[in-house]
Amino acid sequence: MAEDIKNLIEKIQKEGVKAAEDKAREIEEKAKLCASQIIEKAKKQAEGIICDAKDRVAKTEDSAKASLKQSGRDLLIAVKTEVNNILNKLIASSVRQSLDAQELSKIITTLVKEHKGKDKEGIIVSLNKADLEKLEKGFLGELKEEIKKGITLKPSEDITGGFIISYDSGKSHFDFTDKALADYIGSYIKPKLSEILN
Repeated sequence: MAEDIKNLIEKIQKEGVKAAEDKAREIEEKAKLCASQIIEKAKKQAEGIICDAKDRVAKTEDSAKASLKQSGRDLLIAVKTEVNNILNKLIASSVRQSLDAQELSKIITTLVKEHKGKDKEGIIVSLNKADLEKLEKGFLGELKEEIKKGITLKPSEDITGGFIISYDSGKSHFDFTDKALADYIGSYIKPKLSEILN
């Protein structure tokens, strides 16, 4: 009987150990499975975070490139605008200097004398007040006889330099003002300047 009890105890111990081992194996397998799932989930999250970060970096890089490109275009436009403004000022200044009272007198005298119309009546020459006074004081000596025949010299506040001449009492006119001449010269020079800037 003692042998039976001993066998029974051994059997219970074996079964208990086996049950404990089975339970431990089951817990271990569940833990491994759980750990594997956690690792897999962590890998997927890490991949997602890395992918998002790469996307953000790419978008930031694209945005920075676009901003730089736009800034470059804006700078080029600003430079072209400034160069054009400087060119306009230089042309206007040169034209104004070239159109002094003596030069105006020569040009106006030539235009009036070369006019093919039968009479000189109806010819109107508009100038700024300062130039008109200078011309009247001496430079238009050659035109004095012509002026007696009906040529009208009149001041204009709109003209800063140069003159406007009409051969038909103001119905039409030819614009030789500093602004018109500067525009004309600019229309010739600006395309060449654009080629250089481009």
